[in-house]
Amino acid sequence: MRSFSVSDRIQFTAPNNNLKVANRELGTIEDIAVDGRLRLKVDDGRRVELDPDRHIHLDHGYAVTSYSSQGQTADRVLIHVDTEIGAKDLLNSRMTYVAVSRGAHDAQIFTNNASTLGQELSRDVSHTPAIQQGPATQGLEKQPAHAHEIAQGFGIGM
Repeated sequence: MRSFSVSDRIQFTAPNNNLKVANRELGTIEDIAVDGRLRLKVDDGRRVELDPDRHIHLDHGYAVTSYSSQGQTADRVLIHVDTEIGAKDLLNSRMTYVAVSRGAHDAQIFTNNASTLGQELSRDVSHTPAIQQGPATQGLEKQPAHAHEIAQGFGIGM
């Protein structure tokens, strides 16, 4: 059960073909009718009306995960990075790129441990291609490893 108010940011948590909205699409509540119907302005500028009792796949959209923000842009992004989470494989260079690149004007990272942040976020999760050993791979030079580095205190501002 969610409670919404006018001007709340929302996100769709499932696609709806009738409304032509995609999963994780964001919008703002412009009006709530007496019968409870919501009038939304989707971030691409479209206006959508829906009955929240029939379209239950809505949530607040003030904060979104890095995964669900892919393909979206915001003026400013705030990124929370907890270096002590149990799922260490989620903190990596790919997550960093996706999160930081969402901000058009500013990206700020907040963390519990600035001294290990660079090491945690520079973890490479690239997959190596499957190569058969044999005549086709003989004579290929080994490529040098690239160093990943993240400096503390950087920012993009306008």
